Amino acid sequence: MHPSPIALSVRIDPSNQDHHLWNNHGIWWCHYTLHRGERKRRVRLSLGVREVEAARRRRDQLFEHLGL
Repeated sequence: MHPSPIALSVRIDPSNQDHHLWNNHGIWWCHYTLHRGERKRRVRLSLGVREVEAARRRRDQLFEHLGL
């Protein structure tokens, strides 16, 4: 039996330039959800930066790497 393919779930609100970002005690993080069949997994990654502009760039690079 082969596992279901993994699908990335990303909803982007064009009016919110900080979509998928949140600030946790001064460090910006990115979050998104992976789906595999009936299962889903939330992914939360530290972007390791304190400036929102740098966080946006890193988020965009991450999503580009993931094929979004």
